[in-house]
Amino acid sequence: MFENYNKVQRAVLETTLNMIIRKELQATSMALIAKESRVSTGNIYHYFQSKEDIVNELYKAVVTFNGEYVRAGLAQGETIREKFELGWRRVVDLGERYPEGFQFIEQYSFSPYIYDDVKKAVYVGGWCAPMNQLYEEAIRQKLFIALDPGMMVQMHYGSFVYILKAHLQGVIELTPAHVNEVIQACWKGVQPVDAPAAG
Repeated sequence: MFENYNKVQRAVLETTLNMIIRKELQATSMALIAKESRVSTGNIYHYFQSKEDIVNELYKAVVTFNGEYVRAGLAQGETIREKFELGWRRVVDLGERYPEGFQFIEQYSFSPYIYDDVKKAVYVGGWCAPMNQLYEEAIRQKLFIALDPGMMVQMHYGSFVYILKAHLQGVIELTPAHVNEVIQACWKGVQPVDAPAAG
């Protein structure tokens, strides 16, 4: 997730992510980050001006990684239906393989700690924009009803967020069959009555 950063930056970002999930952001200080990452405070300030800068860089790193991961799934599909299924499977896979990153994004996507320019910049680099484009194409081909594509993507994402949270908290067991059922329900839920059989 932090492969594009040097050793010091990676240690700081990994430590901050772990601490935020365990202790919440308010209880995470520069001194604690330095102590747990084993990076001197001076060295941290060489790369980051403040705790807020660390959190925003962390947000960019996680969203960019997530975007690349999901877009790889979208690229593997040939039809709209295949891209839809592969893309959402990758979203679920992200939550299972990288639960800390998933929880961080869920907690801080709308947080005032994240600068507005960072939110806008990472939206393009994440997976929402290409997923929106997929939905737009599905609407053009009359595979989906004519709702706002971005709203539909967020509506479906909410379903996956809920089942992932329940799975990570041990409330439900999330099997491949369950994931497939949710994906198919999402697809069918936005189909027009007279939709073509294949996408």
